[in-house]
Amino acid sequence: MPFEPVILFFALGLLAGIVRSDLKIPGVVYEALSIFLLLAIGLKGGVELSRHPVATLVLPALVVVGVAMLIPLVAFPVLHRLGRFPRADAASIAAHYGSVSVVTFAVASSYLLSRGDAAEGYMVVFLALLELPAIVLGVALARKGATDTRWGPLLHEVLAGKSIVLLAGGLLIGWLAGVDGIRPLDKVFFDLFKGMLAFFLLEMGLVAASRLGDLRRAGAFLLGFAMLMPLSGGLLGVVTGCLLGFSVGGVMLLGTLYASASYIAAPAAMRIAVPEANPALSIGAALGITFPFNLLVGIPVYHWLATQLHGVL
Repeated sequence: MPFEPVILFFALGLLAGIVRSDLKIPGVVYEALSIFLLLAIGLKGGVELSRHPVATLVLPALVVVGVAMLIPLVAFPVLHRLGRFPRADAASIAAHYGSVSVVTFAVASSYLLSRGDAAEGYMVVFLALLELPAIVLGVALARKGATDTRWGPLLHEVLAGKSIVLLAGGLLIGWLAGVDGIRPLDKVFFDLFKGMLAFFLLEMGLVAASRLGDLRRAGAFLLGFAMLMPLSGGLLGVVTGCLLGFSVGGVMLLGTLYASASYIAAPAAMRIAVPEANPALSIGAALGITFPFNLLVGIPVYHWLATQLHGVL
């Protein structure tokens, strides 16, 4: 079976970076693409959210966020005790893996669409909710016993960051507008989505290639962690989604969220709250290994797990 085309764009960017091509995406274009994708994902989720009573999502949301907290709580001792990473680095990496990647979610959604599989539109709500808690937990693990953590700037950095503002804003707009109200914007935000995602992934391939050197210097333990942790998180998400009664597509998307690692919100927050942590380790693992691993290997695996376990658990 051929790869999802947008993933091949990522592979092209990765190859171009590895061979040191002079291919570059202008920064202003990259910024515009990221704004478009975040808004489009939020709008689509908001439209789907308008079809469901919000109260029915409270319990699933609490379960999804609560179970997700197991990921940084497991990752931290693995890194700190088994990997011998300093507390600050272990906590920072754990926070990255407890948080989520919007782009990985977008690729997984595109993968489902190409296969004709549907998923609950309100999965975007969980995407927005999962950005913050793991970051706060990671800071708490890094600052255990400390009293000088600047929680105000940290929370502001995350909550006022563009990913949360655009996702939450798109959700609200889509929810208020509803299916009929958003229809005039369909051709802009929904029909063009896959093409814009392809351009964005071309740039992400170039960026991921630039991080491979950080991982080579980090050692084999972190390399293994960056591949085994998403598989473990993906399985946890698939099981959780099955127990919550989501569709196969919803189960797969939750598995993908749990398997993904943040490389936007988490690095910004860790820079403020845990400045002594080495960002090359966390960003290198999340973006240099886990992101391409999920795109090329993980997403099909999480879909297969969802089809195998759905209706069984």
